[in-house]
Amino acid sequence: MSSSSASAKGDYYWLRSFVAGGVAGCCAKSTIAPLDRVKILLQGQSPHYRHLGVFSTLTAVPKKEGILGLYKGNGAMMVRIFPYGAIQFMAFDKYKKMLSTRIGISTHIHRLLAGSMAGMTAVICTYPLDVIRARLAFQVTGDHRYTGIANVFQSIYRSEGVLGFYRGLTPTLIGMAPYAGLSFFTFGTLKSLGLKHFPDQLGRPSSDNPDVLVLKSHVNLLCGGVAGAFAQTVSYPLDVARRRMQLGAVLPDSDKCVSPMKTLKYVYEKFGIKKGLYRGLSLNYIRCVPSQAMAFTTYEFMKQVLHLN
Repeated sequence: MSSSSASAKGDYYWLRSFVAGGVAGCCAKSTIAPLDRVKILLQGQSPHYRHLGVFSTLTAVPKKEGILGLYKGNGAMMVRIFPYGAIQFMAFDKYKKMLSTRIGISTHIHRLLAGSMAGMTAVICTYPLDVIRARLAFQVTGDHRYTGIANVFQSIYRSEGVLGFYRGLTPTLIGMAPYAGLSFFTFGTLKSLGLKHFPDQLGRPSSDNPDVLVLKSHVNLLCGGVAGAFAQTVSYPLDVARRRMQLGAVLPDSDKCVSPMKTLKYVYEKFGIKKGLYRGLSLNYIRCVPSQAMAFTTYEFMKQVLHLN
């Protein structure tokens, strides 16, 4: 009886963890959907906006496509981001416990490895939806190629086959390893150091378990923002390569973007570092800071709401 009860409790724990991660991911992405659309347009060198910068594109899109133009592709993003966030946060907790208890890896290293593994796990499980979302977001009103999520799915399958849904997967995984690893590592390290050295100033008892100390909300936001900014700096060129490979036949120079290294080399030689490999980075700093801040803060909040502490 006790064994069955424990098993049920464990099942419910992972279900609650799944929901907490999904809600965190949706909240994070919803706050930066317009910035994501602009980033994709800049990374793909859209002919409609390639002559503009980050902020001028942000103001030009509503004028050309209406305010909802800033949210183009966001429906596909929400369909993807719930399972993505759910899998990533749930897998991180699972990998972290596995690495620390079974393998005995040190605290800092197991955060880095668990974050990398969790990020890659989430990417593999949800990648086709990311490709579909990128194709939708790259469209400009008056120059439509697809009519919706189902149409993108059918078009990619017919013209590119199953492998079309995984274009750019390799640079995504390569880029996700340092990004997710450094993001979870930085947040976890800042959190543990803050609670260890400044518990009264930065922490408070968890609402679902007074014996557990958690960071105050504004401190969570700060730590999450710092973690996102640091991780993004390291992995951004691979994000550019990933987007160009995902867009595939939509781009006139898609034949140059058939592998991660060839894409990086082509972008560097044709557009350079600032206008190629790091094009849109300033926007990414603006978007990744609130995104990661919201993701970690929401997840920490949902852990208390769903009694995960």
